[in-house]
Amino acid sequence: MQARAEAKYIRISPRKMKPIANLVRGKSVKDAQAILKFTPRKGAEIFLKVLNSAVANAENNHHMDVDTLIVKDIYANQGPTMKRWNAGSMGRANPILRRSSHVGVVVAEKE
Repeated sequence: MQARAEAKYIRISPRKMKPIANLVRGKSVKDAQAILKFTPRKGAEIFLKVLNSAVANAENNHHMDVDTLIVKDIYANQGPTMKRWNAGSMGRANPILRRSSHVGVVVAEKE
């Protein structure tokens, strides 16, 4: 049995989120929450909110025991990119790509 939670259109690049996801993948939920709580990155705060939501879904919707949950999968995929332009020299336009992420966490009971 699995429970999941997802946050879409988060305004942070997936390149900044993926190293944080690698820290907690495969860990128990309690360990993952502790790691994310003390990681000083903006992405860790976002992952912590989504992880807590997945744990709440597991507990309330699927009647799973919170103490036996592990982080089965955690990901930050590419969302839509906002394209903006900056004035460049000699009348040119320099592109700015404002990237976004779709963040998800899947928790499952330990076998």
